[in-house]
Amino acid sequence: MPLKLDFQKRIAADILKCGVHRVKFDTERLDEIMEAITREDIRRLIRDGAIYKEQKKGISKARARERKKKRGPGSRKGAKYSRISRKELWMMKVRAQRKKLRQLRDKKLITKTVYRKIYKMVKAGAFKSVAAMMEYLEQNKLIRRPLM
Repeated sequence: MPLKLDFQKRIAADILKCGVHRVKFDTERLDEIMEAITREDIRRLIRDGAIYKEQKKGISKARARERKKKRGPGSRKGAKYSRISRKELWMMKVRAQRKKLRQLRDKKLITKTVYRKIYKMVKAGAFKSVAAMMEYLEQNKLIRRPLM
């Protein structure tokens, strides 16, 4: 007949501040553990080493590293826009361009009127990237260089 040590295990888990499944008993001292009915008895057995808690299992980062490695064109499944939608691409592009525009305006490299004009152009999709937008600003001499 198996020994019933559920009560002792529950009390020990409470004292050790861990889950019931992490509480382990020394198999040679089971009869001693079975007689322990108070919290003080359990604490004494923990001090003596008859009851102990198993170490937590960690989570390996191997899968995360593996995922990072396997991103090349050969391991991609799904079309270009099923991996990242057109809308998300658009949002990323527009947000980056608007952020750059804001920085330029705050540093007083462009005037407020130029800011408004370019902002509308960004919204219309006139620029492919931040670099293209910067190129446009420089070509049309809309950007002021700071005095050195």
